[in-house]
Amino acid sequence: MTYDEAIDYLLLFADFERSGRFLDRPDVGPVRRLLRALGDPQEGRLTVHVAGTKGKGSVSAMIDSILRAAGRSCGLYTSPHLHDYTERVRIGGEAISRAAFARLTAAVHDAVTGLELDDRGLVTFDLLTAIGFLAFRDARLEAQVIEVGLGGRVDSTNVFDSKELAVITPLSLEHMAVLGETIEEIAAEKAAIVGPRTEAVVLAPQTSEAAADVVRERAKGARVPLIDVRASYSWRVVAHDLRGQDVRIERPGGGLDVRLPLLGAHQAENAATAVAGADALRESAEIADEAILQGLASVRWPGRLEVLHESPLVIADGAHNRESARRLADALRDYFGAERVTFVVGALSDKDVRGLAEELVPMATIVFAARSAHPRSLEAAEIAAVFGERGARAEHVDSVANALEKAMAASGSDAVICLTGSLFVAAEGRAHLGKAAV
Repeated sequence: MTYDEAIDYLLLFADFERSGRFLDRPDVGPVRRLLRALGDPQEGRLTVHVAGTKGKGSVSAMIDSILRAAGRSCGLYTSPHLHDYTERVRIGGEAISRAAFARLTAAVHDAVTGLELDDRGLVTFDLLTAIGFLAFRDARLEAQVIEVGLGGRVDSTNVFDSKELAVITPLSLEHMAVLGETIEEIAAEKAAIVGPRTEAVVLAPQTSEAAADVVRERAKGARVPLIDVRASYSWRVVAHDLRGQDVRIERPGGGLDVRLPLLGAHQAENAATAVAGADALRESAEIADEAILQGLASVRWPGRLEVLHESPLVIADGAHNRESARRLADALRDYFGAERVTFVVGALSDKDVRGLAEELVPMATIVFAARSAHPRSLEAAEIAAVFGERGARAEHVDSVANALEKAMAASGSDAVICLTGSLFVAAEGRAHLGKAAV
């Protein structure tokens, strides 16, 4: 099986959660059956399981980097990818090879062939998750950091007999047709990764106390010790430049002066959550403060307030809803001194384009709307219309690359250009500027 054949095979399994049929799956039984056929590759190593609405990828990458700095061989499983499916499965900080991905997909194919599942059975993400676990087992890793794909309770990753740490990052309303109509229902879905054989749970700062209470009750019911980051940790940005920020983190046992190569106040908060996770793993993974500092200083997580070009300043960020767009606007002002910004915007059809527009229009010089190559992308003309209705000067362009070229041609050397609306737009901008490697 070649890499291209592997992708074609995986995409035969329609992502039912996108069509609503994910709702019909009562549990992760089909995934467990697949993993059992593969010899339960998810077991046998220290496990960190990360769920949430915002920051779960960043926190996962930070904890993975800390574990590796502490000398642990570690795998990282995240989604989505920016440029290549192999990015979802990382060992030692590097994506697995296409050849390895194809080989592992062939193994999953053989296991699936022997299973009898109805149309509520396996989806693409289930198979990708199995590929990740197989890669980590084959590499004989000591640890794995696993980011939840969607929700938690019936997510493909919620298949561990036990885990050393669960992390719940900030929660907000999302995927309401699938996860629930209230913040409490969504919190319950995500907190379901906490079980009686979880050794500790870290609760990141929450904007909703109701959501936080749901997580606390889940941990209490499972008799799992909970570390509340807001209650026990504090953080402040001391300085920043285009390449990162200096953050002071206070926590029980002494403060840390962290250099973080990720920008944004939310990343400083994510770093505090990652430090809390490292503290919870201090004994089991033998993590010293030096490893925390080294791990955070070397973390990579592209497409999030990432500087792609300096003159004019081109920034890529995967903001795709109102709240993330508000954080983006704040960061553009606070970190880059931008009052007026040229935006290149694309979005998937199920995202909150109106929320994006309402947060970004007040600082928009002009908006170049583009349709990314993703099959669920919204038409550029529709995006331009939404921004135009809210007072922006907006044009629609046939591709992200061409929109970026128009934005750069229309901008002076001191201008700020921001690619946003989805990670896929950020990825296409990165590739156009020669930064396809992650």
